[in-house]
Amino acid sequence: MGRLDGKVAVITGSSGGIGGATAERFAAEGAIVVGVDVAGEADYNVDVTDEDALRDLYASVRERYGRIDVLFNNAGISPNDDASALETGLDAWRRVQDVNLTSVFLCCKHGIPHLLDTGGGSVINTASFVAVVGAATSQISYTASKGGVLALSRELGVEFAKRGVRVNALCPGAVDTPLLRELYAKDPEEAARRLIHVPMGRFAHASELANAALFLASDEASYVTATTFMVDGGISAAYVTPL
Repeated sequence: MGRLDGKVAVITGSSGGIGGATAERFAAEGAIVVGVDVAGEADYNVDVTDEDALRDLYASVRERYGRIDVLFNNAGISPNDDASALETGLDAWRRVQDVNLTSVFLCCKHGIPHLLDTGGGSVINTASFVAVVGAATSQISYTASKGGVLALSRELGVEFAKRGVRVNALCPGAVDTPLLRELYAKDPEEAARRLIHVPMGRFAHASELANAALFLASDEASYVTATTFMVDGGISAAYVTPL
């Protein structure tokens, strides 16, 4: 028997990285997985900043499967033109906020009512370790957006706690993705400089984040809500003197 048998899970940003690994993990545990992305293979090609499209998405999933039990609001971007506050333009700021924070608000706004209608469920919003620590090498809008996701998740978790809907913020550290591997293959010194801050001495595997999301989605986490769920190899707890 799977840990998510009979549950319907909607995952945004499902075509790769954490979203892709989580879609596979959820399906292996018996969930009906509905993937949402603007690129790659997905059940629904939806722009998560489009409120009307999201409203229609959840209505369509509910009509098709009769229920929605899990929302994994994972879509996000981290563009190169998001840097220091002194350099980042307003267009870049707004684009990151729209994709990383406003979309999570919209997914919760239009997804949670379906969970409430069918007896409750779990909402997992992807934040980041940068929501709780500062970085000298800044991505100012990304960091601010993830801090917003953290605060939003905490408030929703409290608001809906007595109505059977749990809301938690999943906070990954740096994850070993093809993009990250390519970046650090080009600059081993940069990779070493960043890794020294990670007590485990390595980046996370996407499957490790998927396992954390699985726990939060499952009934095993029935008393877990409004949390900052850190999966960062200890980086947010470490005091490290760089070499």
